[in-house]
Amino acid sequence: MGAILGMNATLVSATRIYSGMNSFALIAIPFFVLAGVIMNTGGIAQKLINLAKVFIGFIPGALAHTNTVANMMFGAISGSGVAAAAAIGSVMLPIEKKEGYEPRLSAAVNIASAPSGMIIPPSNIFIIYSLASGGVSVAALFVAGYLPGILWGLAVIIVTAYYAWKLKYKAQPISGWGTRLQILIEAIPAILLIIIIIGGIISGWFTPTEASCVAVVYSAILSGFYRSFHWKDVPAMLLSTAKTTALIVFLIGVSAILGWVLAYAKIPNMIATALINFADTPSVILLGMMVIMLLVGCVMDPAPAVLIFTPIFLPVAMQLGVHPVHFGVMMVFNLSLGAITPPVGPILFTGCRVAGETIESVFTRLLPFFFALIVALVLVTLVPWFSLYLPESAGLISPVN
Repeated sequence: MGAILGMNATLVSATRIYSGMNSFALIAIPFFVLAGVIMNTGGIAQKLINLAKVFIGFIPGALAHTNTVANMMFGAISGSGVAAAAAIGSVMLPIEKKEGYEPRLSAAVNIASAPSGMIIPPSNIFIIYSLASGGVSVAALFVAGYLPGILWGLAVIIVTAYYAWKLKYKAQPISGWGTRLQILIEAIPAILLIIIIIGGIISGWFTPTEASCVAVVYSAILSGFYRSFHWKDVPAMLLSTAKTTALIVFLIGVSAILGWVLAYAKIPNMIATALINFADTPSVILLGMMVIMLLVGCVMDPAPAVLIFTPIFLPVAMQLGVHPVHFGVMMVFNLSLGAITPPVGPILFTGCRVAGETIESVFTRLLPFFFALIVALVLVTLVPWFSLYLPESAGLISPVN
């Protein structure tokens, strides 16, 4: 009897893993990952760093601010916070160290700003949320991520400005309009990728999955245009993409088992009932959800956390009148914080490795950024305008009263 039960459990687990991974929408993930890998090795990061200097180089602590803006732009192209921390950090951190910036502060700025790429589209986590929510528009989620992603970057810039004032860092503006114009022209092809991808999705020219393929082709052509694409690098790019995709998809498959177990045990219903009984004010219930997900984000990767907790919290949120797009944005914003906190934080580990610093030394500098980002999270949670204004204006969702 025990053997039969064991076989049934194994069969159910295998079936759940397969069904969790068997989704057409997930095909977009390896292509967006590959596009990010190509950009990471294709010299695009340097073009974006130069462009960021033009926009923000006049502010004290210019190199640190440049790191933040460059991470936002690179994340907006690659969709990966880890890739942004590695690509931008590997270029910026040695420059900052040479200019006398405190290494652990430079690492903290790089780590704190990199997750903005998980919110500013294209975002793999939004694709996963669309799958877990039962079909919320990926296009609407992508467009909804812009303002919260910018708010994330502004929170990092404010804390960095305080540090720059305290440590007396100097501004380093780009001099000469000719130089600025040249930098802008060189960066335009990279920025066009954002317009092509998001514009194509919104206009209906192609689906998010097709957009991911376009991103790969365009990034390869762009790397060739910058004369930094080499055929000998292709096997390593594909291997890196396969490793990253395998990890993401495996986590998605395994989380499907946990989700099924939770549903079978009626745990989602118990949590929903407890939240509703805890308070009768929607804002308090939403903040309660955010606290739970903040704790979850510290010990769980964002992808499985979205798959597991969306079916638990989304129905409750919708009962409270929360739009599913708004809920998706604040959920992804929340879980992105987990990427910079121990013990799991992949961006924290990547940023420390790139900087050559220990987690303990960097984390003390990272705490003020974390608190500022929690304030930004509360704003995104309690003010739906940040999430809904752009998709409403683009006609992707109906106006919310």
